[in-house]
Amino acid sequence: MITEIEVNKPEPIAINKKLKSYNQGTEVRHTIKALKKGESILIEDFYNDGISLLQDLHKYLKLKLPNKSFKEQQKYRSEYYKLSNLILLEIVNQKLCVKKSPSIGWLEKFYPDNDHFCLTFPQVQGLNSAWQWYQNGISIPVLRNKMHPYYGIYFPTRFEHLVLFDNWLKRYKGSKKTAIEIGIGCGVLTMQLIQHNFQKVYATDINPNAIIGLIEFMGSTKLSRKIELDFGHLFGKWDKQTELIVFNPPWLPENYDLSGIDKAIYYNKTLFTDFFIEAKKRLLPDGKLVLIFSNLAQITNVTTEHPIETELVVGNRFKLERCIKKTVASASIKTKRDQHWRSSEEVELWILVNI
Repeated sequence: MITEIEVNKPEPIAINKKLKSYNQGTEVRHTIKALKKGESILIEDFYNDGISLLQDLHKYLKLKLPNKSFKEQQKYRSEYYKLSNLILLEIVNQKLCVKKSPSIGWLEKFYPDNDHFCLTFPQVQGLNSAWQWYQNGISIPVLRNKMHPYYGIYFPTRFEHLVLFDNWLKRYKGSKKTAIEIGIGCGVLTMQLIQHNFQKVYATDINPNAIIGLIEFMGSTKLSRKIELDFGHLFGKWDKQTELIVFNPPWLPENYDLSGIDKAIYYNKTLFTDFFIEAKKRLLPDGKLVLIFSNLAQITNVTTEHPIETELVVGNRFKLERCIKKTVASASIKTKRDQHWRSSEEVELWILVNI
């Protein structure tokens, strides 16, 4: 299966010798002005020069853009994304050219036949962070073993929703022959199902890296016999009925065209309707449909609509068995964003059954 799926990785940028460069002696004001004009900037000397330039870019944007409300923060991040991705690093023989740069194994893994190209500085930062998580693993409170998320895969950094699901699984009295998870990501929910003695889990994801990473993670262990994966939208090729369907969908409605990992965070207008239509076909008469969601979009005034509540009112497919809610922990004092709404945020576990 690995050979049939192409990994999602940063697209190499061809070398352009006319690029402007930046180092410790370069005037920051002129460099940011060039970025605003859409000109690319090459970091030539030290890796930390790029970090310093990004810090200066943040300082510049904080003076120009408000960054208080949730929507203002989205606009700020969008502008930062646009400008920061004009800052480039050169890669030769799968290694960064700048001094005192990190060693990133993804470069050899993803670009074995490309000996000379550029990537943007944020892309390199993302590759570096992802390599550390992949190598060292991350601990998830509800799992016995560490997860080793593949590059380009969303993984949880907050765990209230996972605790909700785990507590529900402890009390679950239904059959545990099969389950389907939609959007497996790095695999946490599926691993919870396996820990709670489900015999077989069928899972899908539209991100090829999720499938590639989990195939590699499972190898030839017992997990590979308990978990079957499909690279596809929603239910993919799984059409058999099951006693449990689990879905942790994106929690925010999209406000622009989505790409890459953003598809794990924002949902489009048809996602929920399409999901409920397909779920109805695959849920056994006495089965349960479990969705993990949040009131984040409502408390940040992104939308007043709650897609699960809407389905229950107009869908005529499922009825509510129970909705369990849990308050989210306060934002870290280290965070630089104003996240006052966290005091009102709740994660939600919706258990639906057939009408």
